[in-house]
Amino acid sequence: YQRRVRVSGRRHLDEAVMAMGTPYRHQADANAINHTSRLAGKVAGMRRFGSAALDLAYVAAGKFEGCFATGLKAWDVAAGILMVREAGGYVCDANGGQDILGSGSILAANDHLFDPLSKILIG
Repeated sequence: YQRRVRVSGRRHLDEAVMAMGTPYRHQADANAINHTSRLAGKVAGMRRFGSAALDLAYVAAGKFEGCFATGLKAWDVAAGILMVREAGGYVCDANGGQDILGSGSILAANDHLFDPLSKILIG
């Protein structure tokens, strides 16, 4: 039995479950806290598992609608970027660019919610 991995088809933020990541060892900066508070009342829920790789795999598998994380290393996200893209999702860094591995930040989401999430989190 084989099934293609696809991002979630949810189209509305108020139905979305987001994974959020903050830097390790209580080094969360004001930006990470600010991003979390911006989403708090707009999405159905937020989860923090502590693994960007797992968060991105869940976005690719359609279990989460998106994830946002900062303070990452390339090995935290490299495979997840490919999984999300291959599953039909979109990814960018915290500035809206494509320097995800260099910036240490990522926003990933399904194709319907990427733009609204980008506007909230990036501006």
